[in-house]
Amino acid sequence: MNSITVSKKVYFLADAHLGSISHTNSIDAERKLCRWLDAVKQDASAIYLLGDIFDYWFEYKYVVPKGFTRLLGKLAEVTDAGVEVHFFIGNHDIWLTDYLAKECGMILHFGPLTTDIQGKRFFLAHGDGLGDESRSFHILRKIFHSKFLRKCFSAIHPRWTIPLAHAWSNSSRENGGVQEYLGEEREYLIRFAKEKLTLAPDINYFVFGHRHILLNLSIAEQSHVVMLGDWITFFTYAVFDGKTMKLEQFES
Repeated sequence: MNSITVSKKVYFLADAHLGSISHTNSIDAERKLCRWLDAVKQDASAIYLLGDIFDYWFEYKYVVPKGFTRLLGKLAEVTDAGVEVHFFIGNHDIWLTDYLAKECGMILHFGPLTTDIQGKRFFLAHGDGLGDESRSFHILRKIFHSKFLRKCFSAIHPRWTIPLAHAWSNSSRENGGVQEYLGEEREYLIRFAKEKLTLAPDINYFVFGHRHILLNLSIAEQSHVVMLGDWITFFTYAVFDGKTMKLEQFES
């Protein structure tokens, strides 16, 4: 019998924001994400989830948020099958410890990662805090990353903190409006990538979430900036086959 060799690929996805009112039906979006995982696990050597998979996530010592059982079970199934799944914190799901690693088998990343993938050099990050010079954003970032304030927050009963977090998240998104491409000179993640490239010219791909836009832009002869879109409007992801990086839409 002839054996068939399946070429392995690497997949990237960000900004599902499960639980957000931005979804017409968050459970349907979760089911769709599970179908995507079923589809890509067939030829995936690794899957990178680049932040804001959940619209809100906070791990208490003995409690995690209600819901997401379909996705958590599917992620455990994928990692049990031997596929590496990397989970990066975003600005909406930064408050995690080890639950997703222990229960789902994922590899957690609490900051940007520079790594080699099939012979190419990748810089991977959610994207928040990189090149953004907004004073208000940096103040909020310091608040959310404060260990002391996180400890204070954890002392409040979840019946109060979870509705508060969802209300803030939904208000922030509604006031932020539609994410649109600002152009190569105004996009702060592109500016960050170009500056980083002067220090690390061997980086072939900068891959980001956060901005909710679709972009695959060449910024040097061998370097690209890729922004992954989202799982709210576009239902998009990127796939790298060892030679090329492509943005694709799931169940278009």
